[in-house]
Amino acid sequence: MGLLGILLGLALLVALAYRGWSILLLAPAAALVAALFAGEPLLAHWTQTFMGAAAGFVAQFFPIFLLGALFGKLMEDSGSVQSVARFMGNRLGTRRAILAVVLAGAMVTYGGVSLFVAIFVLVPMAQSLFRDANIPRRLIPGTVALGTFTFTMTALPGTPAVQNAIPMPYLGTTPFAAPGLGLIAALIMLLFGLWWLSLAEARARRGGIGYDGLPALAPARTSALTSDRTPAAASVSAADPETIADQAAEDTLVRTRATVASSFDPPEVHGGEVSRELPSALVAFLPLIVVVAVNLSMSFLVLPRLDLGFLGEDRWGPTSPAAVSGIWSVIVALLSAILTLLALNWKRLTSLRDSVDAGLNASVLPVVSVACLVGFGAVVAALPAFEMVRDWVLGIEGGPLVSLAVSTNILAALTGSASGGLTIALQALGPTYLQLASELGIDPGLMHRVAVIGAGTLDTLPHNGAVVTLLAVCGATHKESYLDIVMVAIVGGLVALAGIIVLGTLFGSF
Repeated sequence: MGLLGILLGLALLVALAYRGWSILLLAPAAALVAALFAGEPLLAHWTQTFMGAAAGFVAQFFPIFLLGALFGKLMEDSGSVQSVARFMGNRLGTRRAILAVVLAGAMVTYGGVSLFVAIFVLVPMAQSLFRDANIPRRLIPGTVALGTFTFTMTALPGTPAVQNAIPMPYLGTTPFAAPGLGLIAALIMLLFGLWWLSLAEARARRGGIGYDGLPALAPARTSALTSDRTPAAASVSAADPETIADQAAEDTLVRTRATVASSFDPPEVHGGEVSRELPSALVAFLPLIVVVAVNLSMSFLVLPRLDLGFLGEDRWGPTSPAAVSGIWSVIVALLSAILTLLALNWKRLTSLRDSVDAGLNASVLPVVSVACLVGFGAVVAALPAFEMVRDWVLGIEGGPLVSLAVSTNILAALTGSASGGLTIALQALGPTYLQLASELGIDPGLMHRVAVIGAGTLDTLPHNGAVVTLLAVCGATHKESYLDIVMVAIVGGLVALAGIIVLGTLFGSF
């Protein structure tokens, strides 16, 4: 009965989340269903197990959500994200439109800009470039996805993304865990994605298909979008991208799904005021460079030389330097980048208080939503029947790296959240994997990289918040564009994941 309760609770969570129900209600309800079938005390699991785990996640990772959302909003309102996008578009031009959009997205997200801020800025840029190059607009979602929520979120060492921060307190690693393998995985994802998109572009050109999906010489379509479009884009003309993006930001279904997929609440995109005067490319890139440089120096130069022995005192709780140093590195990096951005763009941020409020507010619902998923996972892990699940996961052939990859993939797929699935897996099995790593001589950094890449593959299913938001902002449908997202985000990620597992098994972490 206990295992049946876990399955029913998970089915309830997945089915109703897909229909747009708030995870704030679904997660505790699903946890209580699992506890009920196990014959466990319901209120105790809700107030002690569920809320304890959720509060622990917020306490640990809220600073990263907070600073990440604020930094992304300030980058947008200062015109810096737009400047980076324009720079890449001008440099590479319409002949390399796909590459320009991918690299622009990669630069801003690797530099710490929130995924949804990047989407709302990059899509109009992509539409302009693709229209001029006469590339089918159905390829825009896949192109933006490749640059914003694949290798820069999971593979590139040092990325300040929440997904890359989550394993650090569990495994005692840094943001730069397994840097060589991370770079190889990022290169695989990038090259595979570009190959697929260039193949699709070439196929369209051979068929004479232009921007609107019609033969290049045919008149442009002017009818309203068909009824199978995402809710935010329904009945809006494809020639009106600003209206489509605005409606996507305000759509409740988009918001409900989006807040478990990243660190930014979409409606807050409209807070503040975007500068009419764009900064130079140098000024726009500098805060992004600061994020990477400070993160690197904190991880390898500053924190290792500090005496952090005071963390062993009772007043700091059960923690250690290894458990907090990685998170501290990301916090200082984002804070330094925010101060740099403010110093360089003070006059451009004409509504600074509104921009700051929007950025801070944008972080609250996402962190609480993911925390609720973590609470659900904590209740499930506390049930006696979970022993069967753990034994099955650890018994997967191929060793701990394969079983870790499978568990993070499955949980991220079911929750529709890379960060939620990753936290649930590591909270339930992290100590076990760490013990296995010690016994088998596996570098925890290798496990870190495998876990993060694993969580960032199958989470990109049709109900994923990033997918729903991206399609809504593009005014596209799953039927038109989801295959390209699958290829660049899921298939490319799985190929990279398999590659680093093989290399890590043969040569260890590097």
